[in-house]
Amino acid sequence: MDVRPQLLDALSALRDRVASVRLPLPLPGAPRARQTRAELLAQLDDYLVPRLKSPEAPLLAVVGGSTGAGKSTLVNSLVGRQVSEAGVLRPTTRVPVLVCHPDDHHWFAGMRILPDLLRVWAPPDEDDPYPARGRGTAGHAGRGTPGGRGRSASTATRELRIETVTGLPRGLALLDAPDIDSLVVENRTLAAELICAADVWVMVTTASRYADAVPWHMLRAAKQYKATLVTVLDRVPHQVLAEVSRQYGALLTRAGLGDVPRFTVPELPESAGGGGLLPASAVAPLGAWLAHHAQDPAARQYAVGRTALGALDSLRRRMPELASAVAAQYAAAVRLTTAVEDAYRREGKRVRARLDQGAVLAGDALTRWRGYPLDTTADELLDSLAESLAALLQCAVAAAEERIAEAWRREPAAGALPAPAADREAAERIGLAVRRWRRVLEELAEEEAAAADRQPPPDPDAVTALLAAALLGGRRARPAGEKLAERIGVQAAVRLRDRGGELVAEHLEQVLRTERDRRLAPLEALHVTPEPQAELIAALSVLQKER
Repeated sequence: MDVRPQLLDALSALRDRVASVRLPLPLPGAPRARQTRAELLAQLDDYLVPRLKSPEAPLLAVVGGSTGAGKSTLVNSLVGRQVSEAGVLRPTTRVPVLVCHPDDHHWFAGMRILPDLLRVWAPPDEDDPYPARGRGTAGHAGRGTPGGRGRSASTATRELRIETVTGLPRGLALLDAPDIDSLVVENRTLAAELICAADVWVMVTTASRYADAVPWHMLRAAKQYKATLVTVLDRVPHQVLAEVSRQYGALLTRAGLGDVPRFTVPELPESAGGGGLLPASAVAPLGAWLAHHAQDPAARQYAVGRTALGALDSLRRRMPELASAVAAQYAAAVRLTTAVEDAYRREGKRVRARLDQGAVLAGDALTRWRGYPLDTTADELLDSLAESLAALLQCAVAAAEERIAEAWRREPAAGALPAPAADREAAERIGLAVRRWRRVLEELAEEEAAAADRQPPPDPDAVTALLAAALLGGRRARPAGEKLAERIGVQAAVRLRDRGGELVAEHLEQVLRTERDRRLAPLEALHVTPEPQAELIAALSVLQKER
């Protein structure tokens, strides 16, 4: 456990890279990847970093297990006092309780481990069977800030009760965790985090539930992480004690856990209601094992070193998995982005082709053009051309959205993104953009009309109407260009049409770009980038080198 500062720096850097990972898209493997991220952060924050920084800190044994396994009664019996409330109501352990010797209190009163939990304790009161009911509190360091675990407001004030008992050996702390199979999701999550903070995993099960899936999941996890593990078979009736113990041992051997220390606690009247202390003889073997591994230097070195090295070794497997999940998120984001960009790019080409064909000069706009200037005013012609242009752009946006929707239906990641805005909102934005284009076009026409050396001076409205028809009407509006040249001169007409053409292209591009960007904005707000994958692999590589 003599750790070089470079290794701690590499481990802290790795922790920051894990904390920066975001997996917002609902891909098939995302839930598991989010769980892996949470487990990594819990193990790094609550155990690995603080243990390597303070190898002399007390040995922490977390007592976990299924609902009704008798964890609280076991902890109370080990310390010889009721420090954790036990009973028949489920879940009983709502607030985890950490018990240590008074001389070790300072190790746990601060935020060295489990920094997300608010410390709660009270001065010892021998007359009060539950001292924590008149409690004091210490501060906590919630991880709701950037780079942390992102606790929600509802979980930011989770508590850890701290009790001190003189009968517990120095250098040993016991933590009574909530049920690993609790009906309350928050309890299950907290139980998993607490176990990740342990030097020794004490897994408690009963004679009636030792084959259940949930405790075996935790046993397999302990084996996978190479953690120091102890199992307790609790509440075993005397009549079947030998047979149940033999069957449980066979299951452990079959799972590759045959060498795990195993303790059996018989069913006693004190454990039936969950309210009393078991006889000292019933828990003496377990207590002696824990005390030996806390106080004997060689045993302690083995227990702590095994768990710490196992956690370090597990990073080589779990970090690439997390990096792969990050890569999958980015690949999905690229596919979603490409679908949007391709759809709007294709519609942009189609709109430009339709403009060249004179598609705007159709319907009412064509009727107005044919009646101009005898039966139609310049304003009326401009209004109809603007409406027709807006309709063409609305159709293009609607077609792009249909194409995007079809492509996104094949992408599970699209489930995290909101549906597009209503057509009416898009129509309003497009209408506003077309009105802006018209105003700029009118300013250009007024400028050229004022500069034209003609008597009488050309009517700016007429120049604008002819320019708009020439720009948007294609072959059908060829006479508009000729009439424009007659009014302001050939050179001015050519110059005006060039500037007007640039203006049309610019505004069309702006409209489509605006709608495209609006469609991409929710995706971009998720900040799915490729950098975290490379950073995770690089941080793991540095850590492996320092090891």
